[in-house]
Amino acid sequence: MTETREIRPEDKKRLRPRQLRDYLSWLAALLIAGTLTYSVLTNPNYEWDVVAKYFTHESILRGIGITLMLTAVSMILGCVIGLVLALMRDSKNKPVAAVAIGYISFFRGTPVLVQLIFWFNFAALYPNLSLGVPFTEWQYQIDTNTLIGPLTAAIIGLTLNEAAYMAEIIRGGFAAVDKGQIEAADSLGMSFSRKLRAVLLPQIMPAVIPPTGNQLIGMLKGTSLVSVLGVADLLQSAQLIYARTYETIPLLIVASLWYLAMTIALGIPQSMIERYYGRSDRVPASARRAAAKQLEVPA
Repeated sequence: MTETREIRPEDKKRLRPRQLRDYLSWLAALLIAGTLTYSVLTNPNYEWDVVAKYFTHESILRGIGITLMLTAVSMILGCVIGLVLALMRDSKNKPVAAVAIGYISFFRGTPVLVQLIFWFNFAALYPNLSLGVPFTEWQYQIDTNTLIGPLTAAIIGLTLNEAAYMAEIIRGGFAAVDKGQIEAADSLGMSFSRKLRAVLLPQIMPAVIPPTGNQLIGMLKGTSLVSVLGVADLLQSAQLIYARTYETIPLLIVASLWYLAMTIALGIPQSMIERYYGRSDRVPASARRAAAKQLEVPA
C-alpha cells in the first residue's frame, strides 16, 4: 500500500491558467520575429553570398586565432594578478592595501582604449629600458619600441585592465566565505597557501565563476579594440578585406556571426564548471525520486 501524507502547500506546483493575453503575446512575438527574419533573408543588400564566401576566409580564421589567443592570455594573467590584488586589498598591512586600492581605482577609472594606446606609445616616455646589477657596471638596454610592439601592448593593456575587475570579483568571493571556517583553518595551523587551496578557493569558486564568465565574454568582444593598434584580430581582418572590396556590411556580418558563435561556445565550459562546483548543493536523483514518491496520492 502506498504511503500517503498530506501535501504541503509549498510542495504543490504553482499553476496559472493561460489567458488570452498570453496567446496574444506569443502571436505578436512570432509576427515580429517572422517579419525580421523575412526582411533579413530577402534583402539583397545583406549580400549573403558574400558572407558565405568570406565566412571561412583564411585571414578571417587567422584573426579568430589571434582573438582567442588574446582572450585566453589576458584572462589567465588577469585572474592571477587579480588574485594577488584581492589578497593585497584585504591585507592588514595598510600600505599594501593602499597600493591595491590605487591600482584598482586607476585601471577601473580609465577607458581600456586609452590604456591600449598608452602602452602602444610607452616608448615616448621611456625610449630605452635598462636592466642592471646594482654597484656594478653590468647593464643591459633594450629599445622600448622593439620590446612593446602592437601585440605586446594589446596583451599588457587588456591584462592590467582585466586584473582590476577580477580583483574585485575575487574579493567578493572571499567575503562570502564563513569567517568561522577561516578561524578553524587558523586553529589547525594551516599555512596561508594551504588555507588558500583547501578552504578559500573551493568556497569562492561558485560565487566567482558566473561574473568571471561574464568578464570572459566581455574580454572576447573587448579584444576588438586592439584593431586600433593594427593587431590583426577578427575585426581588423574583416576591416582589411572590406577596405579592399568595399563590401562593408557583409564583412561586418561575418565578424558578428563569429563573435556570436564564440560567445555561445564559451558559455558551455562555464556551465560545466558551475555544475562541477555546485554539485554539493544538488539533490541526487534518487533522493528526488524518493521525495516524489512520498508525495504520491492514491487514486
